[in-house]
Amino acid sequence: MFLSMTGFGSKSYDFSWGTVVFELNSVNHKFQDFLVKLPPELSALENRMLNIMRSSIGRGRVKLSASITWTPGAEVPQLDEEGLINLFNQIRKFTKKNNLDCPNDITNLLLIPGLFSENNNLAAQEVVKNPEIWDRLAHEAIDALMEMKKSEGKKLKLKIEEDLKLLENFLEQMRERWEVARDAALDAIKIRIESVLEHYNLELDEARIAEEVSLAADRWDISEEITRMEAHTEKFCQVMNVQEASGKKLDFLIQEMVREVNTMGSKVADADFRWLVVEAKTCIERIREQIQNVE
Repeated sequence: MFLSMTGFGSKSYDFSWGTVVFELNSVNHKFQDFLVKLPPELSALENRMLNIMRSSIGRGRVKLSASITWTPGAEVPQLDEEGLINLFNQIRKFTKKNNLDCPNDITNLLLIPGLFSENNNLAAQEVVKNPEIWDRLAHEAIDALMEMKKSEGKKLKLKIEEDLKLLENFLEQMRERWEVARDAALDAIKIRIESVLEHYNLELDEARIAEEVSLAADRWDISEEITRMEAHTEKFCQVMNVQEASGKKLDFLIQEMVREVNTMGSKVADADFRWLVVEAKTCIERIREQIQNVE
């Protein structure tokens, strides 16, 4: 499956105390690089979410973040009424024992820490009570992310296929130009050898001249490189259409293609041929840039 490593997905779930939103952002990376950023109320879910991401997403730098929107009234801290009564009874007992006036206004007592429970206990309790809800929420957010990765992957594939067609066209031109340049270069070598022999009044049989020309032809021969390039492009197309993640394989194939084109450029001195090498390398580089974003 041709997937982009860039994508976004989100999913929300409504509770009685508020709404939780999971968001996933993904960018390209050579390996799995996952980060989970949760509010304190949901911190107990971190390892659980990481395990789900590792089993559902290939390579890439992916960040999962969560936010809570509390329902009206849910943010109001809950008064510990029993604790307040116990505190007031202790104060009344202390004042009576020491012949002091017992305060009738308990407003100041409400400032004492610990008398109000934090609202985040509601979410934290939900984590413990219903772990399957959080698994479903994470998987649905991942599904949304994967849909975008598929959509972006289709666009990448179309662009790469266009560049592959251009590359195949350049390879065909390189083959044709090399045949012309090869024959011209070999004729030039033969003429130079004969010129040197004539200048120095030397004799060399035709078989020896043919041998020297043949050796030069072997050094310049790029038929193997062109054949390998054609095989690489064919394999590249096959890998793009497999169901599994293919980014790393395509990256390796691109490296091999660059090596073959560089070898051809170093063997052939013809100016027109070298310009075709430049065009082919430019095309390959565009493909490489696209492949860096394929999972």
